[in-house]
Amino acid sequence: MNTASTPTGTAYQKNILGLQLPTDPRWVDLAGISLEDILTDHAWCEQKAATSGISLVQRYSHLPELVAELAPIVSEEWGHFRLVLAELKRRNLVLGKQRKDEYVNGLLTFEAKGGSPEDRLLDKLLVFALIEARSCERFKRLSEGLDDEYLQKFYRRFMESEAGHYRTFIDLARLYVAEDKVWARWQQWLQFEAGLVQGLEVRGDRMH
Repeated sequence: MNTASTPTGTAYQKNILGLQLPTDPRWVDLAGISLEDILTDHAWCEQKAATSGISLVQRYSHLPELVAELAPIVSEEWGHFRLVLAELKRRNLVLGKQRKDEYVNGLLTFEAKGGSPEDRLLDKLLVFALIEARSCERFKRLSEGLDDEYLQKFYRRFMESEAGHYRTFIDLARLYVAEDKVWARWQQWLQFEAGLVQGLEVRGDRMH
């Protein structure tokens, strides 16, 4: 392994703020205009995170470490879904319809479709890590940019949670795949994600 070009675990964690393209500053202002829409989209994102985690556990049930690490994350994501629902109710707002997630669907096009089972597992874990990293960055923006002080604190808690989930997926990748390979593929994912985000319309009614 070429340790000179491979980061330590701490470097992986710091890289969450090293996404290649930061969120457009206009996004927070647009999100603040229609809280019902952004809270609705956030709720569905949490629901999809929980069900996607369950699917990953089902697919890789033969990997005990993965199952053990993801089981509490699934519970936490579902708890987040309920928290956002409660916030909608507190504001006398309703949960709107689930939308097509152009960001996640775009990421999935970059997943390894062939190759070894290891390659496919690596990409699954890195997709999850990247979604959590971008979500963490978006929650940070909301916690700092919204005028609503209550929602600032609300999203600060979500930001801290997503950072922990990101680390879990990166650590699982490093557990099952050589670290230099994880790092090299992660750099490819970061570059791809930046191009994807750059091509998406800046809209305040969606989390990604």
